[in-house]
Amino acid sequence: MRISCVVAASLRRNLATWSDDETKRDLLDRLFGDLVTTQEGKRLILRIAGNLIEQTSFPDLENWEDTAEKKRQAHEAVNRLREHQSVQEAKIQDERSRKKTQARFREHQERAAQAQTTLQKLTERLSELSNRLGTSEAGYDFQEWFYDLADFSEVQNRRPYVTNGRQIDGSVTISGTTYLVELKFTGKQADCSDVDSFYRKVTTKADNTMGIVVSISGYSSVAISEASGTRTPLLLLDHRHVYFVLHGVMTLAEVINRIRRYASQTGESYLSVDRFNT
Repeated sequence: MRISCVVAASLRRNLATWSDDETKRDLLDRLFGDLVTTQEGKRLILRIAGNLIEQTSFPDLENWEDTAEKKRQAHEAVNRLREHQSVQEAKIQDERSRKKTQARFREHQERAAQAQTTLQKLTERLSELSNRLGTSEAGYDFQEWFYDLADFSEVQNRRPYVTNGRQIDGSVTISGTTYLVELKFTGKQADCSDVDSFYRKVTTKADNTMGIVVSISGYSSVAISEASGTRTPLLLLDHRHVYFVLHGVMTLAEVINRIRRYASQTGESYLSVDRFNT
């Protein structure tokens, strides 16, 4: 059994001061009392205890007048040591579990704080963009903002691209479904022509492709009617859905899944956040 320099020094120090009138028991009491003051000493004691617990025979107790009694006492001592070790191991395990729980809680708090900070920054950016609502520059900046929100929400996405000469405002993939995205950062509501144009983009893609329109200023009643219908591939979101995410009420994926479930049940593409509980 290899021992550290600290433990070796403790052994030498106690042996050097061992007087003739001191019993071996007293020496060991003093030695072990010294060992428990260091981590190396504690580890050594645990290793010694582990070796003693594994002992099932006691050859050094043979050929004594009271061999049977000595062996009985030795077995009892080992059993008591084994029980004590079980208690200590349970305490150590409980302490480790407590520390792990505390660490997970601190990590959760840190992530929550970071998430709140990020949401606050996204909210501030959107507020700044709102001062330029309706400008082409703000429209492009809103595209960048939306996909930053998607990244924060850990939603797989593809930023704006051009295919077959058509501008696509990007896409998101949620629960195995790919949604083309149409982003409208205008001062007026999206109308039926906006919906019809995007509908044609979506229906020229693969069968499982759907579309999401995010119109900050909402939709005309005609636009909502045009987007709705049996097996509609379109979902409509407005600023209230966006702020639902920014306020931490639901994640972006949860909002989209909620509207899709409603569309699947009713054929209606738009569901106000006021009706999410219905």
